[in-house]
Amino acid sequence: MASTTAPSSLESFLSTLPPDLFDQTTLISLASTVAILLAAYSLSRVALDPKTTTSRYRFLFIWHAFDALIHFCLEGSFLYHCFFSSAPLGHLDPKEVFVDPYNYLGRIDKVHGAQAVAGRFVDGVVGGPAKAGDVGGGLLEKVVRGTAELWMVYAKADKRWAGVDLSVVSLELLTVLVVGPLACWVCYDIAKKNSRVNIVMIMIATAEIYGGWMTFCPEWLVGSVNLDTSNWMYLWLYLAFFNGLWVVIPAYVIYVASGEIMGAFKVRDAAAKAKKSL
Repeated sequence: MASTTAPSSLESFLSTLPPDLFDQTTLISLASTVAILLAAYSLSRVALDPKTTTSRYRFLFIWHAFDALIHFCLEGSFLYHCFFSSAPLGHLDPKEVFVDPYNYLGRIDKVHGAQAVAGRFVDGVVGGPAKAGDVGGGLLEKVVRGTAELWMVYAKADKRWAGVDLSVVSLELLTVLVVGPLACWVCYDIAKKNSRVNIVMIMIATAEIYGGWMTFCPEWLVGSVNLDTSNWMYLWLYLAFFNGLWVVIPAYVIYVASGEIMGAFKVRDAAAKAKKSL
């Protein structure tokens, strides 16, 4: 007599994983983040004096170096695709395309973003950097296609990053052009032991927490129509973890920096009281 057994908990867990979890593009995308973190750590080993830098400020240096590299390398590539990678609207699969806002960059017949390079095209139409961005061949073409494929991986969790969402693009312009350089300034000030760093860190942290809110609040208000939370990887790794980092750590930054500033005020107040008592 044949018998049936309930699927094991491992099998149940594996069934919730996305089918492309271990494909090359996904693994390279995740590895790129680890590589950037290692680069930030290596920079801290070169720039900071281990005898005079506290572990707290070494962590903050690594975080801001990592932050700047993420903004410049990854989010900068996102902006590149939003402005320079395009394809005719009818060439992409209408079931998957993220249509541009009306009259974006003065065009109504194009779609922009990573999808224009690495999206799903209709039968008979071949997409690629030569058509979507006019970058030519060689190394530059590989970089353009590679970054497009990276963003298409993340777009599986949040479709807005495949194309152009005006709220996201507007925030990323500030992030790459303003917050990125400020993060570099923080690293410089930590290395030089400049107390000004606490003010700049609070500015960056406040901007990043606000940016996180403005990235997701508009989406929540329309029922998260562009978010895919159907499996744990999209929900907890791509959406919760990677975005949560830019809330939890900036909150810690504000805690540390405000404590340093308040400590300076206490010293000043104590000196003022001592002066009055003379």
